[in-house]
Amino acid sequence: MWQANCRRMHNLADWISGTVMGGCVGRSRMDGQGSARSSTRTKKRGGRNEPLKKERPKWKSEYPMMEGQLRSKRDEFWDTAPAFDGRKEIWDALRAAALAAECNDLELAQAIVDGACITLPHGSLTESYDELGNCYQLPAYTLAPPVNLISETSSENKVSDSTQKQAQPPPCRQEFQLRVRLSTGNDVRLTASMADSIAELKKQLEEREEIDVTRQRWFFSGKLLTDKTRLQDAKIQKDFVVQVIVNMNPQVIAN
Repeated sequence: MWQANCRRMHNLADWISGTVMGGCVGRSRMDGQGSARSSTRTKKRGGRNEPLKKERPKWKSEYPMMEGQLRSKRDEFWDTAPAFDGRKEIWDALRAAALAAECNDLELAQAIVDGACITLPHGSLTESYDELGNCYQLPAYTLAPPVNLISETSSENKVSDSTQKQAQPPPCRQEFQLRVRLSTGNDVRLTASMADSIAELKKQLEEREEIDVTRQRWFFSGKLLTDKTRLQDAKIQKDFVVQVIVNMNPQVIAN
């Protein structure tokens, strides 16, 4: 996973340097380590701004998490964060800086932060500000894997998961009309049951409104609903309203 993150980090850094910061990150790396350090030292810092510190926050997931689940959780955060607050180019820069820091390339992470004019009052990516004063907060899972991360290559885990799924009896299906409120301003009612997953409902919404599933982000009570989440897991009932953010112009970043 570390090697994959490094590849993604370099791809993101190249993209950020060309679109967000006009190539300043790429130039810092091409000039050598000495020039990158020099640009960091000569940048004028405010009283509350601190240089980026090497950090790897320790946190534990509520359940043993696989690498693929962690990647999915991170992608969902980075895809939906710009829809609520802040500037997308700053979120993109923070994403690249977080990947660089996780790959122990602190100089590149600092160059990305400086190039995007991001202020770090505590020297940490967990809390930062742009030049307009907007606050950006990153959860721990975007900066480091959990202490209970498990490998997806373990055949024993796959066999165990398969056995548990076979042992669970199929839930009773009682259909009702689920009210879905789109960010475009429309309300849609879908035929659902408590056993339905968000992925299944996304497909139904795609058929009804021609909104591709990759452009849908489902929320309930301010919490992002993953594709595997079932309505009964989130305790969503008949009279509740589910929010769906529709990404009108999705951008794909090459891995």
